[in-house]
Amino acid sequence: MKNKRLYWLLSMVLMLSLFLAACNSGDDTEAQTDSEEDTTEDSSSDEGTETEENADGEPKQGGTLTYAIDSEPEGILNVHYYGTATDFEILQFMVDPLFTYDENLAPEPHLANWETEDNKTYTFKFEEGVKWHNGDELTVNDWVFALETLADPDYEGPRYSNVQTIEGAEAYNKGEADSISGIEVINDYEVKVTFDKARVNNLINIWSYPMNENRWKDVPVSEILGHEYTRTTPIGTGPFKMGKVVPGETYEFIANEDYFKGAPNLDKIIVKVIDNKAVSGALQNGEVDMVPVHPTLGEEVESMENVELVTYPGLSYYYVGFKLGVFDNEKKEIVEQKEKYQDKKLRKAMYHAINRQEWIDAFFSGYGSPVDAPVPSNHWIAADDSDLQQYEYDPEKAKSLLDEAGYKDTNDDGFREDPNGDEFVVNFSHYSSTNPTFEARAKALTQYWNDIGLQTTLEMIEGSLYYDKIEKDSDDIEVFYGGWSTGTDPDPTALWSSDALWNYTRWNNEKSDELLEKALDVEVVGTDKEKRQEIYTEWQQLANEELPMLYIAELQELQGINKRVGGVEYDVSGSNLPNEWYIKE
Repeated sequence: MKNKRLYWLLSMVLMLSLFLAACNSGDDTEAQTDSEEDTTEDSSSDEGTETEENADGEPKQGGTLTYAIDSEPEGILNVHYYGTATDFEILQFMVDPLFTYDENLAPEPHLANWETEDNKTYTFKFEEGVKWHNGDELTVNDWVFALETLADPDYEGPRYSNVQTIEGAEAYNKGEADSISGIEVINDYEVKVTFDKARVNNLINIWSYPMNENRWKDVPVSEILGHEYTRTTPIGTGPFKMGKVVPGETYEFIANEDYFKGAPNLDKIIVKVIDNKAVSGALQNGEVDMVPVHPTLGEEVESMENVELVTYPGLSYYYVGFKLGVFDNEKKEIVEQKEKYQDKKLRKAMYHAINRQEWIDAFFSGYGSPVDAPVPSNHWIAADDSDLQQYEYDPEKAKSLLDEAGYKDTNDDGFREDPNGDEFVVNFSHYSSTNPTFEARAKALTQYWNDIGLQTTLEMIEGSLYYDKIEKDSDDIEVFYGGWSTGTDPDPTALWSSDALWNYTRWNNEKSDELLEKALDVEVVGTDKEKRQEIYTEWQQLANEELPMLYIAELQELQGINKRVGGVEYDVSGSNLPNEWYIKE
């Protein structure tokens, strides 16, 4: 059975390889010629910094960089409202937050600095002289305006949780107050914010992007999402200004000469939307300078002489979840338990059935590794492997666990019935895409479970409908594939608390809630990161033992960058500011 499954998996990978090669072929002669010309031009670039910088040691000035994204954006060009990563890949060139993060994911001042004595009340001091792209000066009133917009009853975006813990925000959201009582403007450059209670993550949880009050003050909050300022003519304070927009195709950015960190090196950045099947060819022929690369293309891009493949740690993990209950969105609680996957031995058996490293190698070209808890290993709260149970690939152990739990083949059809002798089928769901690896990787998971005698079906569901079904606990969603980006704030509460909508498995565990609350309690952890990490380790051990989901993989982030581009740096927090990027001569 094992050899048959491995042959099936390898055959699928071969078909995918042929499909991807066909998608990325194009005119081989032209692509090779361009590649050779680029290589010759850059052949001395490693000899010293003089080929990358001018005689004075400064980055080159001018030029246009083409940055590609391989899926169509939703077109919400408003940082307070966007919901997809592709929209932010456009927004990143024109917006600035109050603070950024270093390589250790610690916040550091950008538009503002701050101080606090108790983790409850913070005083923020803004940089003076920062200009919006329309010439207005940035003041604290622009940030207050943003916070009030997110707390407004008519706000239609996903970020109310980033203001909810400010004192008085809930009353403002309910229409019971005309302002947020926890916000006190001291002057144009200083503001005091008081939260409802002291937490260690109050700072990094608060919404940190301002919103131009002069521009938006006469637009009702209910009209912001569809307004032209959101869709076609956005502004920010960032290093580049929005130029010409062809929605869904190209987005032009022009250097902001008044940027408070100094004018950018580049004259322009063109963000171009391309088909994911064309990424490899576009990089090789120089059509694009930078583009995120799917792991399946990693080896091919790495072999290109004119392109550098940059890999850096990600903050995401991918999983298989079980629907264990039903969430009432009005009551904000789990109101019903679903019985089918309550047996922990069943869940553990399904985990031991998966050869995670084989799966990662097959569908992500090895640019990742198995993960054993819902926290990526490069996050500072991540538990050590020695503190977690390791669910190694062991189909015989999986079968033994199923036998112990009463899942046995009672009618000799090759598949196991449930403990009552009734037919048992694992109904597995995955979101669909034009990316051929999606269905293939889903089928591979179903094959692992079939191999231990669990009859498994697969339904591929269109992306937006998929997550709508998951959030609404649709009856046809039982076992499902997903992924979460943990972000810079390590607190898992929004994804795992029993009163959280995004707790998609509907895991209802009092010990889990208690640990998550303790990890944020200043009276318990103070400012001691080690103490907080100890609590999060205990929480990960609980999640690792109870298995409300099967933690499959964490992946590296990949970026293809033409070697004519300089000044770009990536780490776990993302990239450096694009005003530092430049084109080498």
